[in-house]
Amino acid sequence: MTHYAEELAKLKESLLAMASHAESAVTRAMRALVDRDDALARKVEEDDNVLDQFEIEIDDTAIHLLAKAPLATELRLITVAMKISQNLERVGDEAVTISRRAIELNTEPQLKPYVDLPRMATMSLEMLREALTAFVNREPERARAVIPRDHDVDDLNRQLHRELSSYMVERPTTITRCLRLMVISKAIERIADHATNIAEEVVYLYEAKDIRHSDQKRNEA
Repeated sequence: MTHYAEELAKLKESLLAMASHAESAVTRAMRALVDRDDALARKVEEDDNVLDQFEIEIDDTAIHLLAKAPLATELRLITVAMKISQNLERVGDEAVTISRRAIELNTEPQLKPYVDLPRMATMSLEMLREALTAFVNREPERARAVIPRDHDVDDLNRQLHRELSSYMVERPTTITRCLRLMVISKAIERIADHATNIAEEVVYLYEAKDIRHSDQKRNEA
């Protein structure tokens, strides 16, 4: 293996380590919410700088590799790695948002059992895992299959917003808690969006097709 190939392999490894950390952050944030665990929520917030550091390091490595005039396929890999890293960093930001709202919610009695939010989070994380598996295994078709699943998470988010809006009208004392739960729901929905973005980048990487705003993508959805 050439030194350049080694550096490319290292870039991929860093990306997968970052993905693992991002997934863990969301899982822990949701556990902090469901278990009403302030300490765990604060830990998620403290650990966010790890993802920020990963993004900086991946960008540095990528820029260093780009300077070596790579082939077209390598060029796509490097630019896609930077975009995936950016999406993973934002997944971490959403985990922090969930954690912060969880701490605020814990100052009042729980509004209702958390069923839809954990379900949404599970769906979003499955999408993220599938998109990254497609990246590792060079499976653009697998990545394409992730994209339509975003609508299921969107539907759940809208349904939850409707329920919480009714709560606020019927019981004004719940308004603050409802708004915080809406923010959490939106954060989870954004995690699914980031998984979708990664899936689209994987298709671009292996098929050299940009499907981000295409009719093809809409048809699949």
